Amino acid sequence: MTPAFLDTPPQAPRISQYDKRHFTTYIRLLDASAQGADWQEAACIIFGLDAQAEPERAKSVHDSHLARAQWMTNSGYRLVLGLS
Repeated sequence: MTPAFLDTPPQAPRISQYDKRHFTTYIRLLDASAQGADWQEAACIIFGLDAQAEPERAKSVHDSHLARAQWMTNSGYRLVLGLS
């Protein structure tokens, strides 16, 4: 089950409590993206959103969280490891 989520994750230059609560969500999004999964299916499975009923919101939630997940893998992990 995905923890309660915001439509757009906080964009802080540090890892937030929100990020910590959503590590699993971010991993699921990265896995889905790497496997070439359809964003609509990922939004439904990961966030429980109906992309047919709310296409703009579902796309925005999916894309903004995927971008944050990518930030975590490119930069944020350094903060977790104490490298920055």
